Amino acid sequence: ALPIFAEKELFPVASQLDKEHRFPEDQVKKMGQLGLMSIDVPEQYGGAGLDYLAYSIALEEISRGCASTGIIMSVNNSLYLGPILKNASEEQKQQWITPFCSGDKIGCFALSEPGNGSDAGAASTIAQLDTSEWILNGTKAWITSAWDASAVVVFATTDKSLKHKGISAFLVPMPTPGLSLGKIGRA
Repeated sequence: ALPIFAEKELFPVASQLDKEHRFPEDQVKKMGQLGLMSIDVPEQYGGAGLDYLAYSIALEEISRGCASTGIIMSVNNSLYLGPILKNASEEQKQQWITPFCSGDKIGCFALSEPGNGSDAGAASTIAQLDTSEWILNGTKAWITSAWDASAVVVFATTDKSLKHKGISAFLVPMPTPGLSLGKIGRA
């Protein structure tokens, strides 16, 4: 089924999507209906409940049809859903995983920064607790799906003295007051 989906739904539009820097909204929704946007997420949260071998095979097939759509699938599955699945409370899983399994919503991941790349220890984005909420301040870059995401996992330094161990992940809904997006990058 996946080779046919990739051949019929992705391959014919792949070049156009890339040239126009367009998000494949219809294809992502169909992928969500097939369970491809939440492959290793347990069924109790709306995922497919499959293993990493199934994920690898599915990702290869989708990428064969359209590499950039494969990246969108990978980011939602691994970089967005993965940390939440492994570290969130039950309430957070219901809020931040279940709605992101169907393809109607996707998440993204913000680690890289201009000048620091993906070196988490060099992160200049900081998070400070202000009474009962965290205030994040900094700049992230190269965030796949940022313009189309409904939430983002953001990494920020909470205690610089602890170096790499002083970094925390924050779930941020999009849009959020104070969060702005730059231009869509051109490769």
